Amino acid sequence: MAHALSQLLDAHEPLFTMEMQDLERISGHASIDVKLIAEISQKFRMKIKELGLDPDDSTANELYHALQGLMKLHNEYLTKAIGCKLDSDLDSQCKAIKKAIDKLNIPKTCWVMKQSVAKKILKAYPPKKVMKYLGYKSIDSMIKREPIIELYAACRVIETTSWQNNFIKTYKKLTPSDFELREIKIIVLTKERWSAAAAPYVKSSRSNITHLKELGAVIILPINVEYLKGAVISIMSLAIYYIGEIRSYSAFFKLHQVRPDFSTVIVDTILKDPPTKAKLAGKDMHWRIIQRHFGSTEHIQAELFEPHVQVEDLFWRKAEEVLYRLEPALKFWEELDYVGSFRTETPVSFNMMDNAISYCNGLSFAKRSNNHLRQSLVNELYLRYLKQPTVEAVILEQLNDDLFSVDNFLGDI
Repeated sequence: MAHALSQLLDAHEPLFTMEMQDLERISGHASIDVKLIAEISQKFRMKIKELGLDPDDSTANELYHALQGLMKLHNEYLTKAIGCKLDSDLDSQCKAIKKAIDKLNIPKTCWVMKQSVAKKILKAYPPKKVMKYLGYKSIDSMIKREPIIELYAACRVIETTSWQNNFIKTYKKLTPSDFELREIKIIVLTKERWSAAAAPYVKSSRSNITHLKELGAVIILPINVEYLKGAVISIMSLAIYYIGEIRSYSAFFKLHQVRPDFSTVIVDTILKDPPTKAKLAGKDMHWRIIQRHFGSTEHIQAELFEPHVQVEDLFWRKAEEVLYRLEPALKFWEELDYVGSFRTETPVSFNMMDNAISYCNGLSFAKRSNNHLRQSLVNELYLRYLKQPTVEAVILEQLNDDLFSVDNFLGDI
């Protein structure tokens, strides 16, 4: 069974099999890997029949193109569901996407940097390439006339990586009083003004969407085209995913606000996205996994993180769970984020975002996206082991030493 998981994850062997053996030992030999693969196999057979294919006699290529055909259909359905026309230009579709997401009844509150603080930081470290692009000679004039979140987005796509890294290091002066609770914003940058600046970033990332976790914003970048197939389902699914990511990091920042190394945590998280210091079978545990475990509806333990992190901070919603409520046909993708075909000659992702990205970019079978499948499957695997009392106890002990130690808190010494 470890071999099947290894195939789906494209994992390094024999290290992966050894990790699985350690996880099984810690869990009391609960056979989590065996049960997970059995579930994936069952879902694979059920869904491949829904696609009109034979689960015992279909190639990976046939499966991929069937999923891409379904993605085309579901994009059409979702486009109509948000009140947009399929032949509308991309700018109109992006505006409709923003409007639809703004109306969604999902948690959007986050604890992020105050905009007034963001202005002071940018003023102290002027982005010269952005100023030149926008035609400003004075940083004061630019900050006065331009929305600060748009300027930070411009820094992301225009300034060099070296400049961005040095800029983020100036966050080491931040304190918890520089943060506030507010709603996550969806920002659509205009084509006329920003397409030339965004083009290199869009090309390199194969995506026109990014996010600013420290400012609580999802940024939809313009593309210099009139029409983009699959735009609605790919941009909406990624935007909802990023909303969840921002809220996850927001909870992580809130959890650290009473620690003396608060600003260092902010900088390191944005620059390097380090995991927590909790380890399981020698592997670092990312906060995302811990948050989803202790915030799940059947296992919620918000009291572990109170008073600074509340129940609502731990909620996590998958994109497909949100989107099928707008368009019921998309329920096909529910609980498939960690499912792939390991019985074909090469894995094919059933993850909705992978298929949306592949469809939107017109990717061939050989270049198809599997990245979201792998991330989701790793998360699902560790989440299932965390449900075992013996495994949870190991993680809780490490978290107590790292996050909740009295010696780490300000004012407690």
